[in-house]
Amino acid sequence: MKNKISPSMMCADALNLGSTLKEFEENGIEYLHIDIMDGTFVPNFTLGTDYCKILKNATSIPLDIHLMIEKPEERLDWFPIGENDMVSVHAESTKHLQKVLRAIKDKGAKAFAALNPATPICFLEEVLDDIDGVLIMTVNPGFAGQKLVPQTLDKITRVRKLLDENGKKASEIEVDGNVSFENAEKMKKAGADIFVAGTSSVFKKDLTLTNGIIKLRSFIAD
Repeated sequence: MKNKISPSMMCADALNLGSTLKEFEENGIEYLHIDIMDGTFVPNFTLGTDYCKILKNATSIPLDIHLMIEKPEERLDWFPIGENDMVSVHAESTKHLQKVLRAIKDKGAKAFAALNPATPICFLEEVLDDIDGVLIMTVNPGFAGQKLVPQTLDKITRVRKLLDENGKKASEIEVDGNVSFENAEKMKKAGADIFVAGTSSVFKKDLTLTNGIIKLRSFIAD
């Protein structure tokens, strides 16, 4: 399974979005990670529905929509979700997780269940047949630039074991939060497949986008 990079678009330069997307395309970026926050599920507001539509029209790179919102089942139709896209919904955000995951799949996208750092992996047990993968938050969601929660590295390993033992070897694990070069290498060894890259790697100030991508790929290569 090829390891993939999903740059966090909340860290991108909004004034140079076109050139950023072109550089991502030239470097074979697999997904564009879009953080959707409602100010309730997490204490922040970030990107919105119109931004998703802009990206959908501007590039062929699939969207990786991360819904950090309450009652996501009521808001899925707000987003331009289609084939090859990926949508993560938090187990903590809804009483109807299976319903949301099915609705995502009905739109042709991959459905991921997301877990906050302190959420136990047993939350996944009843939806294993409904998911294409798991998004593991390695920081508490809401803001960029946080420190890694160290316990989440072992959590990646335990989720990988849970998936494999239940016939879900093809299911992917995405990691989100302080995915620095050094942390990405540890996350990869723990079992991660998709890496949400922010200001500590792809968008690092002392590197160009291309150099950041190349360097990150070197740390997550098989």
